Amino acid sequence: MHTTLTRAECGKDHGCRRLQNLCLNCQQPLLAGYDLDLLKSTFLPEVVRRRSVRSIWRFWEVLPVTHPAEAISLGEGQTPLVRCQPRGPFTRFNNLYVKDEAFNPTGSFKARGMSAAVTRAVALGAEAVALPSAGNAAGAATYYAAQAGIACHLFMPEDTPPANIVESLVGGANAYRVNGLISDCGKLVAQGCERFGWFDLSTLKEPFRIEGKKTMGYELAFDFADVDGTEQLQLPDVIFYPTGGGTGLIGMWKAFDEMEQLGWIGAERPRMVVVQASGCAPIVAAFNVGADKAAEVTDAFTVAAGLRVPKAIGDFLMMKVLRESNGTAVAVSDEELLIGVDELARFQGIYACPEAGAVWKAAQQLVEQGWLDPTERIVMFNTGSGLKYNHLFPVPDMPVLDHNDPDVLDRIAH
Repeated sequence: MHTTLTRAECGKDHGCRRLQNLCLNCQQPLLAGYDLDLLKSTFLPEVVRRRSVRSIWRFWEVLPVTHPAEAISLGEGQTPLVRCQPRGPFTRFNNLYVKDEAFNPTGSFKARGMSAAVTRAVALGAEAVALPSAGNAAGAATYYAAQAGIACHLFMPEDTPPANIVESLVGGANAYRVNGLISDCGKLVAQGCERFGWFDLSTLKEPFRIEGKKTMGYELAFDFADVDGTEQLQLPDVIFYPTGGGTGLIGMWKAFDEMEQLGWIGAERPRMVVVQASGCAPIVAAFNVGADKAAEVTDAFTVAAGLRVPKAIGDFLMMKVLRESNGTAVAVSDEELLIGVDELARFQGIYACPEAGAVWKAAQQLVEQGWLDPTERIVMFNTGSGLKYNHLFPVPDMPVLDHNDPDVLDRIAH
């Protein structure tokens, strides 16, 4: 495994043969690096295409293993890129796609990161992991820990979607509800790790979740080559990403850089768009004033649990991505994003999570503002299944049909 941990804010290099979280020098995230020059001659797109494995581990040379057999995997990744049909509110968009992460194990993109993180944690001797989660990360951590045979401890805000709580408990996690935000949960995780020796899997406090999520960037390049029927890997013009902790955004940008160094793609990049909920939009606020870091949001609220992150440790990395890509950041109200969920379901047949409803409404907003051309190649990420959020759409009062009534269908017709 030609992997190093480096590129913390202070630039200090770290070894990768022990369990570790943040840089001890600057307390900022560690990022993995690979000997890409060494891989250039053997790790090629045509090699990846020939592999039969259906998971993120088809890219194992740029993931933290020496052999793919070491991976803790449930078949994550290789999610579909769905082209939106130009109907209803989508009519103006000629090349709009949804990368549908709901097809992952446990129903969200979090499976990618947890596969890589748990793989490396187990290889380095972890016997128990812990993390704060407002939703999908909890379920993913539960099931990858179960696959690995290690304990999982979860601290979740008390308004975490019920489906995520049930999912975690069924999977055998030790789950605790906390009367606060995910940041309050994070404090308890840190204390528990110090006291009980758990390994902290918190977003960007652990170096390898980002490695699993970066595979979304690798997959997009192959997806668009397939769309065009060419061998040459391609990227879209614009990517809309719902952003809480921001690991997926940072990971994809890292993947694009790695692919360029490998000679797979050129220097052109998609414009990256961060989408947040108006009740918790620290990155949007910081971007709008040109700041490098974001202030913590107090009393954060949104029904999109994955966006309810009042302070992201990787905020400065997200700002870097937005500026380097000539991207932007958009906030969407809860009312709007729920309309977005409805429209994706009714017009595209995709029962998306509220976070995806937000990216769709953000795309419409930017078209109206003239920032986005609806004929560009646009990718929106649906980061999870809408089934996790059924509690937001209670079943209305419905008449019960009498199947013995011979006139029942006549009444429906009228």
